[in-house]
Amino acid sequence: MAKPGLYANIHAKRKRIAAGSGEKMRKPGAKGAPTAANFKRAAKTAKRNLKIRNA
Repeated sequence: MAKPGLYANIHAKRKRIAAGSGEKMRKPGAKGAPTAANFKRAAKTAKRNLKIRNA
């Protein structure tokens, strides 16, 4: 089983922050923050959400 990807990790952290975990997102350029190269690599393997969203 594959590990969750970059976007899954970001969404999970945002959910924890919204629930009041006290965590903060890293600023761009900070140590450990995803780089532009990380986002480019993640975009290559990203799966599109095929569900039709109701507006």
